[in-house]
Amino acid sequence: MATYAIGDIQGCYHAFMALLSRLQFNPEQDNLWLVGDLINRGSGSLEMLRWCYQHQQSIKMVLGNHDLHALAVVHNLKSAHKYDTLQASIDAPDSHALYTWLRYQPLIIAEKGYVMVHAGLLPQWTVDEALSYAQEVEAVLQADNYLDFLANMYGNEPNHWHADLVGIDRYKIITNAMTRMRICTAQGKMEFQFKGELRDIPKGYMPWFDVPTRQSQASHIICGHWSALGLYERDNIHALDTGCLWGGQLTAMNLDTRAITQVNHDVRDAVIKPI
Repeated sequence: MATYAIGDIQGCYHAFMALLSRLQFNPEQDNLWLVGDLINRGSGSLEMLRWCYQHQQSIKMVLGNHDLHALAVVHNLKSAHKYDTLQASIDAPDSHALYTWLRYQPLIIAEKGYVMVHAGLLPQWTVDEALSYAQEVEAVLQADNYLDFLANMYGNEPNHWHADLVGIDRYKIITNAMTRMRICTAQGKMEFQFKGELRDIPKGYMPWFDVPTRQSQASHIICGHWSALGLYERDNIHALDTGCLWGGQLTAMNLDTRAITQVNHDVRDAVIKPI
């Protein structure tokens, strides 16, 4: 029995199948941790949703920004972007079941000595605090009036944490940190436009995981979201987004041995031309 964490898939279904084959994954015995951005931009968003729904007893996943965007689009709360690949999943006869399952996924998981989150944790947060804050957003997503949250979750403000934030501002900053953050200041002020490499980070900012006072430093954190970072492992950080969508690899890490397994991008998954 093995458990594997897999980086951002983004609808790259053929690469995902190739990776499972290379791992000799057995859903009756093994488990997958999926780091978010399960769908969108690759050609196989519907296939990924259906595979995960069928094998939900064998997987754990956290929501990424593309997954949340898909939930907004499927409910007509946000227009699809030019390169979105969600229409087949929206039109599918099992769309409601698939997207209801997706909506009930968490923002963060802490088990087996690891913490998994799509983007990152603000430096002020302990893991226990982050779990509690995530549960606030998850409760809103799973409530009867969840459309109110989906309709108002977009925006870059507020961009720094205050424990006394309430309502949509509180939910937005929790969601943005866990699904969109790459860099912040030493005080935890987030910047959302930067998507580049470490050497190009704007002055005054740093990777969220490099903040010296970060309260989650003692935990092994598995994350994705930052494809330009590539496979990045140090200081208890395991960043697994290796840009499969953009012509890179799809990456899995064995949670017991920390062994890395990768497969190359599959051209059948491409809707956007790989870099």
